[in-house]
Amino acid sequence: MDSIYWQSFKTFFKIGAFTLGGGYAMIPIIEAEVVDKHKWVSKEEFLDLIAVAQSCPGVFAANISIFIGYKLRGVKGAVSTCLGAVLPSFLIILIIAMFFHRFAENAIVQSIFRGIRPAVVALIAVPTFNLAKSARISLANCWIPIGGALAIWALGVSPILIVLAAGIGGYLYGTFVKPTEN
Repeated sequence: MDSIYWQSFKTFFKIGAFTLGGGYAMIPIIEAEVVDKHKWVSKEEFLDLIAVAQSCPGVFAANISIFIGYKLRGVKGAVSTCLGAVLPSFLIILIIAMFFHRFAENAIVQSIFRGIRPAVVALIAVPTFNLAKSARISLANCWIPIGGALAIWALGVSPILIVLAAGIGGYLYGTFVKPTEN
């Protein structure tokens, strides 16, 4: 029987090895494994962990794996899941770096990369829409993520300020507005 450390390492290694498009593209796969299959965290806890992982500096996939591992088995669990999540990328990048100079200028390779870019955008867009649905983003409150994204993109506002403003706004709403709603 596998220990939880080995099982969580294998789970995150598989996620890290077979997910293209970065951390946000991993969200549905992590959710399927961690919430649905293994039931290590609930759906609500997973949404909270995503919010915290996005708010912390560093690589999203590493952050979320650390939080889930820590919830499972403390520091040892966090080390296990984090190693599982980042080791595949590290090994793949190491191999590519060793040979990339040989084929970087190849017209076929450059064409392949140009074709992959739009697919990666789609891989990021789908979990974004699913996350919005899970977070109960509706027409009434869709202005918050849209306004935040526009402020970052068009005005150059720091994402840290957006997260802080949203947190303060959520606190104020929950403290002063929501209790009076029926």
